[in-house]
Parts: sequence; C-alpha cells; structure tokens
Amino acid sequence: MSLSVVIPALDEGGRIEETLASASAPGVEVLVVDGGSRDDTVARARACGARVLVSARGRAQQLDAGARAAAGEILLFLHADTRLPPGYDAAVTRAMADAGVAGGAFRFRFDRSSPSLRVVEWGARLRVVLLRLPYGDQALFVRRRVLEALGGVPQVPIFEDLDLVRIIRRAGRLALLSLPATTSARRYEEGGVLRTMLRNWVAAAAWLAGADRRRVAAWYGR
Repeated sequence: MSLSVVIPALDEGGRIEETLASASAPGVEVLVVDGGSRDDTVARARACGARVLVSARGRAQQLDAGARAAAGEILLFLHADTRLPPGYDAAVTRAMADAGVAGGAFRFRFDRSSPSLRVVEWGARLRVVLLRLPYGDQALFVRRRVLEALGGVPQVPIFEDLDLVRIIRRAGRLALLSLPATTSARRYEEGGVLRTMLRNWVAAAAWLAGADRRRVAAWYGR
C-alpha cells in the first residue's frame, strides 16, 4: 500500500524542516500545502525535497487540496509542528494491512516535559481510551477510498480532524498506534497550559453537541 503524508502549513519556517525530516521515508510521498505563508516556509520545504502546493488558507481546505493531489492509497495528515516517530511508515502499513481498519492515529506526546504538560498528555490518553477520539495533532491517517466516498475532507471552519475521526469510525475500525507523534507545546505554553486545555475541552464538547461551527471557530480564534 502506498502512503502519502500531507502537511498543511502557515508560517512554519522555523519547524517545517524537522517535520519533513521525520516524515521522510523510502517510497513515501510528502506534500506540503501552504496557506499563504509570509516567511520562508515554502522555500525551506522545497529545499527539503517536498512537493509544495499553494492553497487558500484554512486547514480543512489545505488538507483537502493535499489529499486530492496525493497519489497514496493511505493518506496521513500531519500538522506542521508535529514530528512522526522512526518507523512510522511500517507501523501504518501494518495497521492498514487489516482490511477492517479504515484509519487511525498515533499516541499524543509533547516535545518537552513539565508536570502540567504531563497532565495534558494523560488527559489526551484518557480521551482516546474513553471516547476513541484522537485529535489532528496525533497524525491521523485514513484510506483514500474511505475519504473519497465521503467527498473528501469536510470543509468546515473548525473540527475537521474530529469529523475525519467520525468518518473513519463509520467506515471501519480505528487503529490507535502505541508510537508517539510528538507535537510542539508552544500553544499551551503561550496560552497557559490549564487555560488551553480547558479551552480545548469546551471546544470538543461544542463539537459533540453540534454547536454552530462558525461561532465556535470565531471564539477559538480559527
């Protein structure tokens, strides 16, 4: 099974090289979909050998553009500030060898450690165990045919990652890998760990309740 990694990016020049290095693997197609960066994200991505596309700004639009341009039978959506673990490609291929698996995600981990960040990591593990609901920063992957059958990545202003998880679970089993996807803690540190965690919980509750996406996106700052 062929694998494509799609990375939506916006002003990630300081991190894109590390992300691309983690995604580099024999036979894996890597695409960066830039949403109008004003820094050197595009130049750095091209220098790393990635295929770069330009899209309208917005993660859902960028993900969909990358998915449609990618060639892989399996699509892995990777945030630009998240690193994949060594051997990720083999782990995904093994999981998807089971025809009943429609997609999956990696374990959540931060790129640095502190007591408060460990609480967030514990909360993420609990959410996945109880709700089977990984977030986009856990490097979601899905069979192309599953995504295409639903018309592509849902074009919504927020929660496109949770919609993708719902699509996967409706189409088959969700594989939860033990390998960690390591994401930047910057958003939590800049906004305050507890405050950001509570904000994310409220947003997820709004998604579960079917709240108006545009209002939630405006509140969340998307």
